[in-house]
Amino acid sequence: MKSSTATATTATADGGRPRTLPYVGRFAPSPTGDLHLGSLYTAAGAYLESRSHRGRFLVRIEDLDRPREVPGAAGRILATLEAFGFEWDGAVMRQSARSDQYAAALRTLTERGLLFACSCSRSQLPGSAPYPGTCRTLRLASGPGVALRIRVEPGEIVFTDRVQGEFRQNLAATGGDFIVRRRDGPAAYALAVVVDDAAQGVTEVVRGADLLPSTPQQIHLQRALALPTPAYAHLPLLTEPDGAKLAKSRHSRRLDDADAGAQLLRVFALLGLDPPLSLTGAPVAELWPWAVDRWSLRRVPRCPSLALPRDPVTGS
Repeated sequence: MKSSTATATTATADGGRPRTLPYVGRFAPSPTGDLHLGSLYTAAGAYLESRSHRGRFLVRIEDLDRPREVPGAAGRILATLEAFGFEWDGAVMRQSARSDQYAAALRTLTERGLLFACSCSRSQLPGSAPYPGTCRTLRLASGPGVALRIRVEPGEIVFTDRVQGEFRQNLAATGGDFIVRRRDGPAAYALAVVVDDAAQGVTEVVRGADLLPSTPQQIHLQRALALPTPAYAHLPLLTEPDGAKLAKSRHSRRLDDADAGAQLLRVFALLGLDPPLSLTGAPVAELWPWAVDRWSLRRVPRCPSLALPRDPVTGS
């Protein structure tokens, strides 16, 4: 593991409202596979934002979904990050070791009367429609095979994303009461990420725009648990040249550590940095300082997705 020092700077939070805090950013991959170009794009954006603020950069392995975890993927992710010149501060946090902290958050929510047990299976619920409140008033006992949901009341959650702009969502209308502990026992992603970001003092979350719609759930939980809301910056989701989600092509294959410099330069270009040809072939150790010196979120394209340009040779 590599690390570097961090200093205090001005961060933004609560929809972009300025506040003076030591800047803390993070990259939190799930070990369901190896890092690919889209992963590198997101990681680089988070890293550059942290380092441009002279802040701390943390790495967290989000390994709650054990059935989907690929053996050895977590180790390969960390090795790839090191090969591409990422340096992080402190030990890597692993969600699989934090069940006690999630249980404590669930107890807090229970004591505040915000949770209820739900025995509904996915097949019993109406597709993508909001949860209909089937178990809301049944007072079911919490136990094995029963999920826990947090109550959601009508009203909009509004925040200003630093890349995508103002975002509004009525949680009651779009999803309703959502799960915070799964039927098979583990905490749900929304709860775990909120607890972990607060525990690590994260002041800004830089991640892909595919997670933008889930952010209001996290803000709802932050408010329910009386935890701070970080600033959010959702980078465009990289897609295939035809606009489709990255599939099993060269774009989503494992990153080539031997070609780290060229892949970093490609990502820097996609982030709006416009690297000059003179950087071609430069070692990774020279590329990061150049990028940090020129970095600004204002350079990032203001769009939910960004299609990769076609390769002039292969056409893919």
